[in-house]
Amino acid sequence: MAAFFRWLRRNVVVIAGLLTLAYLLLPNIVVTVFSFNKPKGRFNYSWQEFSLDAWQDPCGVADMCGSLSLSLQIATWATIGATALGTMIAFALVRYRFRARGAINSLIFLPMAMPEVVMAASLLTLFLNMGAQLGFWTVLIAHIMFCLSFVVTAVKARVMSMDPRLEQAAQDLYAGPVQTFLRVTLPIAAPGIAAGALLAFALSFDDFIITNFNAGSSVTFPMFVWGSAQRGTPVQINVIGTAMFFVAVLLVLSGMLIGKRRNKQA
Repeated sequence: MAAFFRWLRRNVVVIAGLLTLAYLLLPNIVVTVFSFNKPKGRFNYSWQEFSLDAWQDPCGVADMCGSLSLSLQIATWATIGATALGTMIAFALVRYRFRARGAINSLIFLPMAMPEVVMAASLLTLFLNMGAQLGFWTVLIAHIMFCLSFVVTAVKARVMSMDPRLEQAAQDLYAGPVQTFLRVTLPIAAPGIAAGALLAFALSFDDFIITNFNAGSSVTFPMFVWGSAQRGTPVQINVIGTAMFFVAVLLVLSGMLIGKRRNKQA
């Protein structure tokens, strides 16, 4: 018994980490399992029998793939817009000194700290006062606005850790500003930019509250899931959720493998 307690003390952190990871992954496991279910009623809440029907016809539910396509389009463009603007803002905040720099640094964090319902209502008021028609473009603008803070935070942390002597060395070797940026600055900042882009895509694709306020007649995938839950939950929703989860896992594993290869080459 004493040996067991000694082993437990040595591995308590690892055990706690594994239990936390299992707790976080449990919902994804349930979604995956129920994507192979064949419910007898409208709701996919209890296990009935194993079936591949939903996987063979993931677009079998009316308008579901249309809403998924819309969410992917909005998330892609919002990621591009937020990443481009956020990267430039992060470099400006770290590398340059200008008036109101401190205030901008503080304001950047407001969308992250502000409740989404407040931001959603504020954006809706803005669009209505401007006479804008609610739809794809209002949702895209809203998503870029709230994703921007997360991109700036991720890229800014990376830029702050960069060694300026590397860029100075490139300039000493007669590299121009464009060459220095493309061959030195951008590759070093790339992990932070990629992290911000992935975070922006996930936040945009997953958002419901801000989208629901500003979507008008447009229906994104989270809105479709919410609407379906009122009258039934098709198994295809679990199929899409499972596919998105495994795509995310593959991206993370790919990034880890690429990082290990680069470290070995270095």
